Amino acid sequence: MATNQTHKIWRTKFTRILSFFILHSSFFIFFSCDKFLDIQPTGKVIAETGEEYRAMLTSVYNNFPDDRSLTMFRTDELVLDPASTESYDLNSYFDIWTWNDITPDENTASYSWRNFYHAIYIANYIIEHQSEITQAPTDSVRQMVGEAYMLRAYSHFILVNLFGEPYTYCNPSTSLAVPLMIEADVEAVPGRATVEAIYQQLLSDIAAAQQNLTVETWEPDLSYRFNTLSAEAFRARVCLYMGRWQEALTAAKAVIEAHPQLENLTTTTYTMPDHYKSVEAIVSLEHVLKSAYKRAGLPNVAFINSYRSGDMRKARFFKAQTSRVYNVLKGVKNGDAEDKEQYHRSTFRSAEAYLTAAEAAARLGSLPEAIELITPLLRHRYAAAMVTRLLPQLEAMTQEQLVDFILEERAHELCYEGHRWFDLRRTTQPRLERTYDGKTYVLEEHDSRYTMPIPTEAISANPGLAAE
Repeated sequence: MATNQTHKIWRTKFTRILSFFILHSSFFIFFSCDKFLDIQPTGKVIAETGEEYRAMLTSVYNNFPDDRSLTMFRTDELVLDPASTESYDLNSYFDIWTWNDITPDENTASYSWRNFYHAIYIANYIIEHQSEITQAPTDSVRQMVGEAYMLRAYSHFILVNLFGEPYTYCNPSTSLAVPLMIEADVEAVPGRATVEAIYQQLLSDIAAAQQNLTVETWEPDLSYRFNTLSAEAFRARVCLYMGRWQEALTAAKAVIEAHPQLENLTTTTYTMPDHYKSVEAIVSLEHVLKSAYKRAGLPNVAFINSYRSGDMRKARFFKAQTSRVYNVLKGVKNGDAEDKEQYHRSTFRSAEAYLTAAEAAARLGSLPEAIELITPLLRHRYAAAMVTRLLPQLEAMTQEQLVDFILEERAHELCYEGHRWFDLRRTTQPRLERTYDGKTYVLEEHDSRYTMPIPTEAISANPGLAAE
């Protein structure tokens, strides 16, 4: 997220502030209790200065969950191999890989329900106390408030896409998802809000963030923070998931206009698109591919073989060890021994905007516009001769064929960045099958397991969530 020097400076400053909070019984802690969010304040938060509020935000950023990446075990991107998977990795991820959400092994990796609501609590607190922040310029206060709105919205967005039905596969006005928290009240025991209510709040929070965010571009070491363009990038993603094609198209085109840069993978002088220093980076908050996930899962050879001839991403994103074993180069900068996992983070980047705009245009029936929007990405990903052959093929496609092509491009471009599971949910919800040690596991088409159940820890704290 930042260089070692930047981390040292921040840690010194934050340690002092955090110590002040703890010594004065002003910071809250996590522990087992019967409250829904499983948090309990030891007293009121007494942050006063802009520096103290920024430290609160930075703490949330540093501990923000990487659950989007964890979902890749549920997709067609990874396989578990008995010959290469270590036992502790198998225990952590096998039940996720086989979609066993009801009776998982006790060592199965869990999704970060509490951490998301912790982030939401901090965001709510900053929003509610913005007028009390001292020793900070107005623009700095507004920026922090804008980031708080984005954190609240983004946390709810991930939660609703983990534990709520896809907007396009349910009646969003009646389908219950997760609790919607827009007040910093640790005594609240809320019920589940509808999918519609959550998505409407997302759009409201994005609009509020856009009114407050003041920083157009952070220096790379601070690119984990939300900036002005991130609100439009987030709106494009939300509207795409809602099937609001025109709004998704408008927002994505605004992102492209403001940030058209793409890495050129047809050359030898490129930065991996998932890297925080990539020209494509808009916000680099979440881990793209953690080392633990790489140890546990192998890239699915069938997925790799789905890349077309001339697609440079096959060589740039993967390295063959044998005919059936590949390494994923995302999450590791090729050829840089000094590079660390923490530098490979991606939440919003420009390639996604091109894909969103093209998909939305195609679904609206604007096929020439969709082709025009996807072409810059193709030129930066395919050998020139292949682009020359591809473009006439695109022009001859039906609407359905072009949408399918764009979705394939989305899978190939955003692979191993935590998008695939959410995209499968919102689009075709296909049948997936996998075999391990002679046993076959199947996720049927439109299977109910495309939506995960509310975590046991949340139900234990608030039994009412199970009954709804």
